[in-house]
Amino acid sequence: MPKLTVVDMTGKKGGSITLADSVFGITPNAVVMHAAVVNYLANQRQGTQSTLTRTEVSGGGRKPWRQKGTGHARQGSIRAPQWRHGGIAHGPKPRDYSYSLNKKVRRLALKSALSDKVLSKDLIVLSEFKIDEYKTKTAAECLKAIGADKKVLVVLDSNNPFAVKSLANIKGAKAALVNTINAYDIINADKLVIVKGAVKQIEEVYA
Repeated sequence: MPKLTVVDMTGKKGGSITLADSVFGITPNAVVMHAAVVNYLANQRQGTQSTLTRTEVSGGGRKPWRQKGTGHARQGSIRAPQWRHGGIAHGPKPRDYSYSLNKKVRRLALKSALSDKVLSKDLIVLSEFKIDEYKTKTAAECLKAIGADKKVLVVLDSNNPFAVKSLANIKGAKAALVNTINAYDIINADKLVIVKGAVKQIEEVYA
């Protein structure tokens, strides 16, 4: 079973915690993690891109010249794709890129991402993340003290709007709750910081 040192907001060590093998100690599955990342990014796409076809651009109502006898190639409209200001052939139209993954695949991807952070020593367990006011400086000082001042995901044990907003003001930092974490955010972060209370919640849900 993985065993990590617990630190406080000043970076001082304060005991240790044993993590569940079934969540933090599995062999990471790279294929499943890749599938989860692709799925997440696809679901984030708005799909609002749109081009105008020859029926949607203005002009081109009549045939520019007669079919035969001019020496020109036959043309039916000056708004065909080969004309300047013509419509776009086979261009993108609004569509939904989202799709769903099997629940077992999503859970395995998440556990693989968590286990990978443990193996790479990029998981930090924080005794608590207590902020009682909107104070970006306090959050920034805490992250710097524990060595997570780059791209970091902080998993909170409760919905604290002060902590969420304070972290949101820091470039590269993101806050999440146990029910909102996903494999992409974990993989994308250089450091994963989990509040001690959230560790038990994650193990209860995913063990």
